[in-house]
Amino acid sequence: MTIDTTMASGLLPTDSVPVRALRDEDLATVVRIDTASMGRPREEYYRAKFREATAEGSGPRTSLVAEIDGHAVGFLLAKVYFGEFGQAEPVAVIDSIGVDPRFRSQHVGQALLRQLLINLQALRVERVQTEVDWEQIDLLHFMHKNGFQPAARVCLERRLGT
Repeated sequence: MTIDTTMASGLLPTDSVPVRALRDEDLATVVRIDTASMGRPREEYYRAKFREATAEGSGPRTSLVAEIDGHAVGFLLAKVYFGEFGQAEPVAVIDSIGVDPRFRSQHVGQALLRQLLINLQALRVERVQTEVDWEQIDLLHFMHKNGFQPAARVCLERRLGT
């Protein structure tokens, strides 16, 4: 019988993946990782998200980058709202999460989520939300495996011009 020494030592597999705060210079890497996942570049989208995430006075820093061997291999962009849709309690929203396809199955996504949850607990945030496209089966599975479940609210939208 083999024993997983990582678990036996009290460490989790995610502990071997360092996670740090997002920095301005991570933009190109985030765009590259996202493009590999989405199949199209969204640089302007991420440029706007970076301005928001790294701006002085923008609130608690909740956007993160995971590294392996000193190279960024994953990211998570999140924001804390101190009241949303008429509710007064703070809630965190995960806007984007991405892992370089070459590093999937190496606990990068779990490390990012784990660090986010630690940070949010320190801020006394009790709830995290996100939206996932119904057709992103791998992401839905990942979120479910990490404790996310459908919310009691229904997301509504209306197309304009029709």
